[in-house]
Amino acid sequence: MFTGIIAAVGEIADKRMIGGDLRLYVRTGKLDLADVKLGDSIATNGVCLTVVELPGDGFIADLSLQTLAHSRFEEMEPGTAVNLEKALRPSERLGGHLVTGHVDAVGTVVERTDAARAVAIRVRMPPSIQRYVAPKGSITVDGVSLTVNRLEGDSFWLTIVPHTARETIIDRYHAGCRVHLEVDIIARYLERLLGADAPRDEEGTAGGLTRAMLTQHGFMRR
Repeated sequence: MFTGIIAAVGEIADKRMIGGDLRLYVRTGKLDLADVKLGDSIATNGVCLTVVELPGDGFIADLSLQTLAHSRFEEMEPGTAVNLEKALRPSERLGGHLVTGHVDAVGTVVERTDAARAVAIRVRMPPSIQRYVAPKGSITVDGVSLTVNRLEGDSFWLTIVPHTARETIIDRYHAGCRVHLEVDIIARYLERLLGADAPRDEEGTAGGLTRAMLTQHGFMRR
């Protein structure tokens, strides 16, 4: 589990295919690896990767076909900058929101404009995740925990303050950039709880949260 607060910017040092999987070598820059051991997780542009080797200046991870199908690592060339975050310790502050490192989709930056000292960025998202994204809700973009300012059709707007732009790869974004997107985990579980395939009791009544129950208690409008 992660927080979406980026600790360092690293870069892809090397990559090669091994038996259909991708072996990725990431140089980690200022990220402290002193407490990292084999088997630990490091979020790389928001994707949870397992450390299989520690060459000294970074880590090596093996990416499965499943990971490759839902990310853009195959198109990343050596030298590409990436956001890095080590897994959350239970004792640490949760500065962003709960991030799993399981990317839901790849989006595209379609517009970037200045907003005083900040930067406004519009990101187009695929239809598969649009129902999970809400104004003032949380979304993870390349591993960064961000707040959705507003929705516009199939896109959402973000406001990036100078510190976030400086400490992540967001300052490199331009129209056409593809980015990893992970929706708020709460939205996914709510859909499951409210969905038609929710668990049912012996009488066939849906258990847990239901639309009828939420409406009855004033959480939803009729």
